[in-house]
Parts: sequence; C-alpha cells; structure tokens
Amino acid sequence: MRAKITYLVTAAVLVFYFVLVGSRGVMLIQTGTLLTVAFGVAVLVLPVIGLWFLWKNTQFVRRANQLAAELEAEGGLPVDELRRTPSGRVDRDSADEVFARRKAETEAAPDDWRSWFRLAVAYHDARDTPRARKAMQRAIALHDGRPAQV
Repeated sequence: MRAKITYLVTAAVLVFYFVLVGSRGVMLIQTGTLLTVAFGVAVLVLPVIGLWFLWKNTQFVRRANQLAAELEAEGGLPVDELRRTPSGRVDRDSADEVFARRKAETEAAPDDWRSWFRLAVAYHDARDTPRARKAMQRAIALHDGRPAQV
C-alpha cells in the first residue's frame, strides 16, 4: 500500500510539474517573437515526453500487478525463500541461488508467462532492475498472447 501511495504522489507531482512547464511554453509562444516561439515549442515537447513516459510506466505497473493477482489466485506466486542480512537486505548468494532455479524453470518453459513472472521477481531480488523489467514485459506479452520481443 505504501508503494502505491508513493507512486500516486510522485505521479501527481510530475503532472503538476508538466502543467507548470507547459504553461511556461505557452507563455513563450504567446510572446510571438521567432526566438520565444521556438523556445516555447521546445519547452512544450518536454511535458509531452514526460506524460508519455508516465503513462507507459503506469500501464506497465498496472499490468504487472494484474499478473501478480492472477498468479496469487492460482497459488503460483514465488515464495520468499531468500536469506537476509541482519539489516534486512537480501543476501546476494541466496538471491543468486533462487535466480538459477528460476532461470532453469524459464528455460524449461519459455512460453509460460508464469515462469517469466517468477524470473522477473528473481532478477529484482538480485538487484538487476533492467533485466527484471524485460522479463516482466515478456511475461505480460506472453499472457496477452502477443509475441514476446527479445
């Protein structure tokens, strides 16, 4: 729940910032000189890119959460079997062991979105966020019946 609140607050702050920047871009365009119009258009591009990025991330998180809920209903969510340091961080060797099992599971069933979901969790536990995201994107694509991009 805390992560959702943090995400919503961050998204709201970003949207406010995009509106503020966009209004400055419009003000520059309204000035009417060639230079300020050019700057105004350039400034308006930034909120558009930011909104697109925020939208894509929100869709990704929503879809990943839907898959997690479906997997939980099936009883297939990965069990947290990781050892932790006294400070509560995941032990790296433990994460590597679980990752090796998840990778073998995914190699045995490369078209199963469930195995890709569990692999994404293992990547995340191993602190490899880019690969975790790619594995989750593949899980989402397989779940939706779309060809998974390599």
